[in-house]
Amino acid sequence: MTMAPGPTCRFITIEGIDGAGKTTHVTALVERLRDQGHEVVHTREPGGTPLAESLRELVLHRPMDALTEALLIFAARRDHLREVIEPALARGAMVVCDRFTDATFAYQGAGRGFDTAVLAQLEAWVQQGRQPDLTLWFDLPAAVAAQRLAGARVPDRFEQQPQRFFEQVADGYRARAQAHPERFAVIRAEGPREDVWRQVEAALAARGL
Repeated sequence: MTMAPGPTCRFITIEGIDGAGKTTHVTALVERLRDQGHEVVHTREPGGTPLAESLRELVLHRPMDALTEALLIFAARRDHLREVIEPALARGAMVVCDRFTDATFAYQGAGRGFDTAVLAQLEAWVQQGRQPDLTLWFDLPAAVAAQRLAGARVPDRFEQQPQRFFEQVADGYRARAQAHPERFAVIRAEGPREDVWRQVEAALAARGL
């Protein structure tokens, strides 16, 4: 296989509230990039390393306050960056990550009402300037997401939250998109799967992928 030239857009994150349908499309995205000849590391947050996956289980299933939650998520992110993301980017691979720091500002910041100034400080300490090159935000009304999730699986601590929580989370994502328009591509996720995927392809094509 002839390897594709190294893309300038190499760190791609996928964001959206629970039920937005991003998991289905991230798999297709990874396959598309690999078919183009790229080495792609497909990972997720919280998680991506043995330590981070252990912290993920605590965050999703154990009761805790918002500060503890944020600290665990950023601890997992630090290990993920050191062990997976940075080494992959250093060798020229692409990284596709299901959620990253925008999710922290949306869920812990807007959803939980936690101090975003503290989150910003943790972001600076942990990431040392590392940000995604492209963020695909699957924007979906919270009411539609709730219908999609109903009865789908045993809900975790976040999925059990009321609709108002997810409305606040969506507002948090919207604020991040407005603050960082250079890297955000808004994907309207309410329509048929084919229409959503066409938007993903357009966002990739706009960045030479």
